[in-house]
Amino acid sequence: MPTLEPEQLSIREMREDEASIVLELLKDGFKDTDNRLILYVLTRPLALLLMAVGSSGLRFFLNSFVVALVVPVLLTVVALKLLLWRSPDLRQLYAYYNAGRRGLWVAVYDEDDICGCVALEPRDGEPHTAELKRLAVNRWYRRSGVGRRLLRFLEAQARAQGFKCLVAQVSVVTKAAIGLFESSGYSVSSGRQWLGYTVQQVFSKEL
Repeated sequence: MPTLEPEQLSIREMREDEASIVLELLKDGFKDTDNRLILYVLTRPLALLLMAVGSSGLRFFLNSFVVALVVPVLLTVVALKLLLWRSPDLRQLYAYYNAGRRGLWVAVYDEDDICGCVALEPRDGEPHTAELKRLAVNRWYRRSGVGRRLLRFLEAQARAQGFKCLVAQVSVVTKAAIGLFESSGYSVSSGRQWLGYTVQQVFSKEL
């Protein structure tokens, strides 16, 4: 992780020729978070119990103990992958680039190295609320202050556009992101559950 000097990091709008770099940065962040979230869900007691019950049931139809053990796990992973793929943000991510839209900001280190990105969108049905979208930091620059700089920048942009509140949806497995929002004055306003376990939290802050 490099030590970043304030004057070496700038934030500006993404240029058209940087779209592919930013897309790979976002896809890497989604993949990393999704894999950790799947592992988190699979290791919850209720999920383990349901897979054990499914495995026991399959033993009556299958001769292989290994197959009966593996099939429920694979089916659960596939179901979670489909659930995550259907999440609005991931669908919007691909539609966003396929439609040729722009409007993201990028954090640039030493004038040419893109180390993070973020976007701001109005929240549906809430005219005075904006939502932080696509906050991602290159894995080589994490824990170096890039995410905090992007967050402060986005808050300033939201205020300038007349928004009164900023919200962000955060996976429970992204401990660094949760710590960032908590230390920046955000609080949990709602969440999303699966099998009774919270898998996503919505953080909000009055601007």
